[in-house]
Amino acid sequence: MTDQAYGNLQYPDVLLHIAGEWRQARGGRTSPILNPTTEEVIGHFAHAGTQDLDEALAAAEKGFAQWSGISAFERSKIMRVAAGLLRERVRHIANWMTLEQGKPFAEAQAETLAGADLIEWFAEEARRTYGRVIPARAGSVRQLVLKEPVGPIAAFAPWNFPINQVVRKVSAALAAGCSIIVKGPEETPASPAELIRCFVDAGVPAGVVNLVYGTSREISPYLISHPVIKKISFTGSTPVGKQLAALAGTHMKRATMELGGHAPVMILKDADIERAASVMAFSKFRNAGQVCVSPTRFLVEESVYDEFVSTFADAARKVKVGSGLEDGVTMGPLANARRMDAVEDLVQDAVQHGAELVTGGKRIGNKGFFFEPTVLSRVSQDARAMNEEPFGPVALMVPMGSIDEIIVEANRLSYGLASYAFTRSAASAAKLSDNVAAGMLSINHLGLALPEVPFGGINDSGYGTEGGADALESYLNTKFVSHLQAD
Repeated sequence: MTDQAYGNLQYPDVLLHIAGEWRQARGGRTSPILNPTTEEVIGHFAHAGTQDLDEALAAAEKGFAQWSGISAFERSKIMRVAAGLLRERVRHIANWMTLEQGKPFAEAQAETLAGADLIEWFAEEARRTYGRVIPARAGSVRQLVLKEPVGPIAAFAPWNFPINQVVRKVSAALAAGCSIIVKGPEETPASPAELIRCFVDAGVPAGVVNLVYGTSREISPYLISHPVIKKISFTGSTPVGKQLAALAGTHMKRATMELGGHAPVMILKDADIERAASVMAFSKFRNAGQVCVSPTRFLVEESVYDEFVSTFADAARKVKVGSGLEDGVTMGPLANARRMDAVEDLVQDAVQHGAELVTGGKRIGNKGFFFEPTVLSRVSQDARAMNEEPFGPVALMVPMGSIDEIIVEANRLSYGLASYAFTRSAASAAKLSDNVAAGMLSINHLGLALPEVPFGGINDSGYGTEGGADALESYLNTKFVSHLQAD
């Protein structure tokens, strides 16, 4: 334990969970966990080796045999208990998330509670994995379509949403009747470990849910290529996702890929400017912009461009940056020094390419990974930030001549995850809906990432969905049975 406390609950040293046991790695290796607010070590996590992975694979194989034989009705009840436990433990889990990841406590708490909602939603979907009867051409033939769990899953989750990204994968797997090995995020290990603990304490049998941490380049290929694993789910960067998808394809493994984004925000001249600026500023600086669906390229019709930029910049200046455990703070630090350097480089490059720095643009203080909420105006298409995912608190403003120009720019990049638009025109909304190439489009509000709606991208942003009824499909095999009945 460490001396970082919330009430009587201290930030823990984080263990592996394999075959129903919380334990250290067999080799005894650990690695430090940094608080991005203070840059201090607050704990350590167990660093899995090959022996640990082999034990997790054996456990997942046994766990699948047991869990897949339990009725969907019973699986659903256990999952609902887990959701209740997550709600009961929200305060200490959110506190640990803030310590290890940096986001404000209110955001960490909201993420944890949303995780409980996701568990409950998938628990209900577990009871609705329907097959069907296909009318046969002959009266003596019965044709059935059955849905069966695909098998043990390997899931790889990022650090930016430690609960949100893990809970989608675990909940879908358990709902379908699969076991799972989660490779958790090393930067933020305690909060996903507590999520797994909720499932364990709810009664999920040993071996069904396993959790490991360690070196990605060692763990990922080992799990993906292993014959026990039948499907992978990955959330992370596009370059890494392409490598893992290629490896999965080599072994004919099913894969869900939720990769990087570069979300366009399309502001038409008839939009409610005040509302658009307020809603998008909130979304842009949430989690310090370290969000795959974060609004990034603001494509604004020329006649309202100055008004929108001014209004948005005013909102950016009001963002209170600091420790996520302090009252009133609405943006915490970036996750690590690498992100600091990357964001600073992108801002400097944009300015060198002619962008106007409206507000922000630099680090805050000399302790912790804090960066000012930043607005850049009239950003050149040649700037790196217009082509690479910034993944930080940087908004790129670009004046556009018409809705047609906006659509062209929105579709220019190979990404296709989230997109946003603001307009009062039903015709314009329909045109954007039909022509913007993205897995998700939210018009006049923030309508993404609810448990019941699809969540995923196209093109370089990946494939498959981790939300809505479609999310279960990739965890299920479709079996066709044709039965000629005896006379």
